[in-house]
Amino acid sequence: MKRLFAALAGLVVLLAFTTASTAQERQRNRGQQGSEDRAGAFDFYVLSLSWSPTFCASDDGGRNRQQCGTDKRFRFVVHGLWPQYETGFPDFCRSSEPDRVPRQLGEKLFDIMPSMGLIGHQWRKHGSCTGLDQPTYFDTVRKAFEHVKLPADLAGGQSPLKLSPDAIEQAFMSANPGLSRRGIAASCEGEKLDEIRICLSKDLQFRDCAEVDRRGCRIGQVTLPPAR
Repeated sequence: MKRLFAALAGLVVLLAFTTASTAQERQRNRGQQGSEDRAGAFDFYVLSLSWSPTFCASDDGGRNRQQCGTDKRFRFVVHGLWPQYETGFPDFCRSSEPDRVPRQLGEKLFDIMPSMGLIGHQWRKHGSCTGLDQPTYFDTVRKAFEHVKLPADLAGGQSPLKLSPDAIEQAFMSANPGLSRRGIAASCEGEKLDEIRICLSKDLQFRDCAEVDRRGCRIGQVTLPPAR
């Protein structure tokens, strides 16, 4: 009997530790100790532009015919428009909007977000925290994408490129006056370019973002696979 009680006591301690660790992780993401993610309460946006050929070379991409079918030639696409705190970020906020994005709304974005799965996930995790309704949020996504000029020498995707993350960021800065080194970060997947993350104010102007900038890719060179 004593052994049974000891085992039960150990299980209670383990569950308490696991629950506390999960809560601490969510608090780190929020950046506000003990706070709850509240729709509309954030400091700025991150526009995340994914290099589609890198995704399509992955196992997940190989199963996504909507974005990576043999007839598709996407280059930079919108991964998401993410509300951010100065430290951390909100996610999966309570919203009066439905979780599901209607196809007739989502398909208007297929030129820049080529998958209903991507669109729906981005709404539930990030869009729900903006305080906007679905049409307004996705209209803001398009406006953010159109605000950023894609460097022509990177966005062509006709042949593979190998560049340093600094050179990729500099190409975006040269094409977008007002965008600073502290407001952009290139991320990588192994030795391939994964995403470009650009920080924008709530009115979609370029701004600095120390935490996002620190999380950029630090390897010497990354490859941009071609769009095939």
